[in-house]
Amino acid sequence: MSASLGSIITAVITPFDQQGRVDEQGFVELLAFLAANGSDGFVVCGTTGEAATLSIEEHLGLIELAVANRPEGTSIIAGAGSNDTRHAVLMTERSTELGADAILSVTPYYNRPNRRGILAHYKEVIEATDKPIILYNIPSRTGTNLPNEFLAELAQLDRIDFVKQANPEDVAQVDGLGLYAGNDDMLAEVLDLGGLGGILVASHVAGPQMRQMVEQPDQRSQIDAGLAEIYAALGVTTNPIPVKAALSLLGLPSGTLRLPLVEASREELAVVATALTNLGLLKGDGH
Repeated sequence: MSASLGSIITAVITPFDQQGRVDEQGFVELLAFLAANGSDGFVVCGTTGEAATLSIEEHLGLIELAVANRPEGTSIIAGAGSNDTRHAVLMTERSTELGADAILSVTPYYNRPNRRGILAHYKEVIEATDKPIILYNIPSRTGTNLPNEFLAELAQLDRIDFVKQANPEDVAQVDGLGLYAGNDDMLAEVLDLGGLGGILVASHVAGPQMRQMVEQPDQRSQIDAGLAEIYAALGVTTNPIPVKAALSLLGLPSGTLRLPLVEASREELAVVATALTNLGLLKGDGH
């Protein structure tokens, strides 16, 4: 399982141009940059990719674009979750047809289904694909937690092979599921537990260091400590506002955000710039 999807998987942003349209050229350039800087997989149209504000056409178009321009040796994982099971099934079917290697399927959010509802939801989703599915447990955004004993039950379903765990209180190996860190600051812990890696945001700017954490376990805790400031800076306000600011400061494709997300404030930008400077990625004050 570990070889099939990668260990440093970047939940890639969606760059928009000044008119708010998807910047396809910038997106392809960013995939190539990330692949050259530690990433061996990509989640396309996840939370960081502002999937909530993409039209179906834009969403599927980005998955198609990623598959067509896949950097050699990387995997393309399609964000295809929804709080509407019919929509999740549709997006899973279409993403599979477009050639995605796997599906990231978030717990249905906002409507907060009970366990029987969640189980019924995923039973429908698995029928829509022959690709591996990564469950995405992020109670801070969905309002629903998947406890490890329930994850073990879901792991009995065909094709549910991995979990992106973004609940730091529940980090553990679950029988039948490959474990991915869902937050940047959980990567070292997950790797120490024998997990596969992480689905990450900081890898947009600190990919080589995060790759080192995989390849040099004896240096892992030291590298992790050295990245604490960038983890914090990229959480200074709602993701992906800070990481888009960071990419812009570094001269990489990022573009605008779509409402209701707004550009980083001057104070937030200063926090991001300071972290990038301290990491040696920016000179001076970053301006």
